[in-house]
Amino acid sequence: MTPFSLDSLRRRPDLEAAELVAVDAADRLLLDTSADRLRDPGDIATINDAYGALTLGAAHLSGGEGIRAFQDGVVHERALALNAAEQGLEGAYRSCALDAELLDGVSTVLLRLPRSLDELDEIAWTIAAHARPDVVVLAAGRVKHMAVSMNAVLGRYFGSVTAGLARQKARVLTASNPLPVGESSYPRRAAHDVGLPRPLELLAYGATFGGPALDPGTRLLLPHLRRIPAPPTGASRADVVDLGCGNGAIAAFMALTHPEIRVLATDQSASATASAAATAAANGVADRITVSRDDALSGLPDASVHLIVLNPPFHLGSTVHAGVAHRLFDACARVLAPGGELVTVWNSHLRYRPVLERTIGSTRQLDRSPRFTVTASTRR
Repeated sequence: MTPFSLDSLRRRPDLEAAELVAVDAADRLLLDTSADRLRDPGDIATINDAYGALTLGAAHLSGGEGIRAFQDGVVHERALALNAAEQGLEGAYRSCALDAELLDGVSTVLLRLPRSLDELDEIAWTIAAHARPDVVVLAAGRVKHMAVSMNAVLGRYFGSVTAGLARQKARVLTASNPLPVGESSYPRRAAHDVGLPRPLELLAYGATFGGPALDPGTRLLLPHLRRIPAPPTGASRADVVDLGCGNGAIAAFMALTHPEIRVLATDQSASATASAAATAAANGVADRITVSRDDALSGLPDASVHLIVLNPPFHLGSTVHAGVAHRLFDACARVLAPGGELVTVWNSHLRYRPVLERTIGSTRQLDRSPRFTVTASTRR
């Protein structure tokens, strides 16, 4: 068997590029800091392990199996599985949701700190609610993405929070002595006037980008979705696909304004898909919205959809990278039927129109604000 090596881990099926890494200094510092605990382990859980460094590193150090892992992104689950297979560690872990199954009986949690304080808040509550009373949480991040407010969030749920010394611009926070917790405050809810008979209710769990807010790009896009004729109903899973559905705003709006259609709301994030399902239920359209956790439409056949609506992300984790939108445009080109349309809103400075023309087909501008552009592209 090939000896275990962090250096051999890869990002695929996520984007791979010279400037994008599968393992960083925070992963390495966290494993070094936790090594003594891992060599004499109780039950171990990893949270937000991007590509497997923490989960597989913990398995290697502990020599054990049964590590539990939660990754919000399905692309990260798939990357971990591929890396585990290459390292001969397929049986060393199991994937869990962010709930009691992940944390019941756990004494050590290895956590990559999220940038969102809401996400950290929900994670910390879940650990305090379900892990052992003697649990120790070792949470690492890059110093440039950390803030004192993270200590305060952890301090709501743990009696002791300390910071370790920085190394290679990374740092580890240690939290222990979990405090009694009440009911979870998630999903959070907000109502928005979007010209419907009643406000659009948006619900969001902690890791959902933007929370229950209606972002300005989506607000610019929504009026144009009223005027889009419903595509022909065929044998596909849906008439309209909301790709990267986030909190479900677009899917719910489409279902409310086009009562004759079915919508597939899909996102690679577990938090987003749970949020979209909650939003659909809150607006009374859950019977016409199917929610799917998937990466870049991988579950849909070629040329099977007539309309896709997309508000694409422009970052991978903490890295701004145009490649994530290009990857989604490629997926849309594969899934759209000839003559089908991709309606998308994007940050104007990113200048996606030439990419859309090349990847999808003829593209026309529907609207533009100082920050955002709305376009419709017809599949050639």
